[in-house]
Amino acid sequence: MSEGIEGIPQTAEQETKGTKEDKEARAAQEAAGVEQTGVSGTAEAAPSADRADTYADIDIDIDTDFINPLRDPRDRRLPRIAGPSGLVIFGVTGDLSRKKLMPAVYDLANRGLLPPGFSLVGFARRDWEDQDFAQVVHDAVREHARTPFREEVWQQLAEGMRFIPGDFDDDTAFKQLRSAVEELDASRGTSGNYAFYLSVPPKFFPKVVQQLKKHKLASAPEGSWRRAVIEKPFGHDLRSAEELNRIVHEVFDPEQVFRIDHYLGKETVQNLLALRFANQMFEPIWNRSFVDHVQITMAEDIGIGGRAGYYDGIGAARDVIQNHLLQLMALTAMEEPAAFDAASLLTEKLKVLKAVRLPQDLGQGTVRGQYAAAWQGGTKVRGYLEEDGIDQSSTTDTYAAVRLQVDNRRWAGVPFYLRTGKRLGRRVTEIAVVFQRAPHSPFDSTATEELGSNAIVIRVQPDEGMTVRFGSKVPGTSMEIRDVTMDFAYGESFTESSPEAYERLILDVLLGDANLFPRHQEVEESWKILDPIEQYWATHGRPAQYASGSWGPEEADEMLARDGRSWRRP
Repeated sequence: MSEGIEGIPQTAEQETKGTKEDKEARAAQEAAGVEQTGVSGTAEAAPSADRADTYADIDIDIDTDFINPLRDPRDRRLPRIAGPSGLVIFGVTGDLSRKKLMPAVYDLANRGLLPPGFSLVGFARRDWEDQDFAQVVHDAVREHARTPFREEVWQQLAEGMRFIPGDFDDDTAFKQLRSAVEELDASRGTSGNYAFYLSVPPKFFPKVVQQLKKHKLASAPEGSWRRAVIEKPFGHDLRSAEELNRIVHEVFDPEQVFRIDHYLGKETVQNLLALRFANQMFEPIWNRSFVDHVQITMAEDIGIGGRAGYYDGIGAARDVIQNHLLQLMALTAMEEPAAFDAASLLTEKLKVLKAVRLPQDLGQGTVRGQYAAAWQGGTKVRGYLEEDGIDQSSTTDTYAAVRLQVDNRRWAGVPFYLRTGKRLGRRVTEIAVVFQRAPHSPFDSTATEELGSNAIVIRVQPDEGMTVRFGSKVPGTSMEIRDVTMDFAYGESFTESSPEAYERLILDVLLGDANLFPRHQEVEESWKILDPIEQYWATHGRPAQYASGSWGPEEADEMLARDGRSWRRP
């Protein structure tokens, strides 16, 4: 039998984790005041219409503001649980919905974090019945869910599933959607609380929100809420982002709009704030007096696959730098917020984004590239211009690197290097804060020739954790110093596995917690940073070529070499 943690047999370890999940689910539902059915992780569904009729003549005074007297706010074992609510997913047949959204909903239910009457409505151009949709969700959950499949949890979820077939300009379909929402309010007790998730191409955003307004789905009944969840990219430049914001805000108030950046839902990104502001040892050196430069990398080892229609014309910078990497930069560089709430975080992140300064010479301070055919991982792969559906004259970037400055007292003179690309050496996302070398060394040069710069590296994916790099003496009779690392890994330090980003974000939407969602001001400031770079690239030559499996074009290495620095090898 294989060994698990600290010598525990693996099967026993799995049973222990399963028991822990059962207890967490029961505790969560007990905290919400839910009556248990006796089956682990399940709760009694909302009364049916027939049962409601049976008790219609009984005069019972129900306190709708009931608070569980056994719940103590100091008890950290009790997680946040969504109240009565439902989720409507537009574009429910897409990959994002199948691989991420529907499994995340199931995982939340399996962990006891959704109300017993939670409802899921799908909207797409398929001629499906409710049971067909339920089967699609079932298959997606079986294949992609993080937590074990439980039939009783699935049955409870399936009772609240509905499917609406139709196009986005189909008034009849939206009338059916409104009828389904009203029916679920009565049969499942969703209390009129609904989030509308737009998992559709950006060109359909305006049409969907306008249809929601036209059919009175965006307006919540008294005491209820309605929210819109919008996936990136939010516009393709500043002007289109401002126009889209205007259209969306005509229907939903700004605080009702949740713009998804799934990177902000990752545990390690949130841990960046804990690292900085909950520890005294890091914040005093988190500034220009000690930091030499910062590198933020998001690398993928795959090509565009079958996404030519989406990707060509957008490119790596618009797809990743404008949202993911500038958000990571803002969290890395921001001042301590007054509180951990959406307004305070927005204030501090906006200060950073407004203080960003572009290189004076964009030709020297930015690089774009396209991957070329090469051997990668033992396989001969095609170059970008050879991919299906790509025009041979395309100048779309699959690699982008930029050097930015943050013009404030804390970071003046410290460059932030952002890079992203496809078909690179490996899949990795990390933030590396590289420190200055010691101002004086009493050791001779031969003793420290293998010593690099101290660094703190936050690994966002795939091996979530943090590494601290520093110099240490090599054992032996001579004084030789070289780099060593001290690692923290989530998987080794905590018995509970990290939830998927979409689990946290969907739960936050249902709770109305906007801490991890970029606001429209951040989106527009990010486009103000990227637009001049894109405009420069549009009129200056073609992207540099780099071999698939490498770490980008030589021009990117030269950009750092001119500053006397080099890229980290993740």
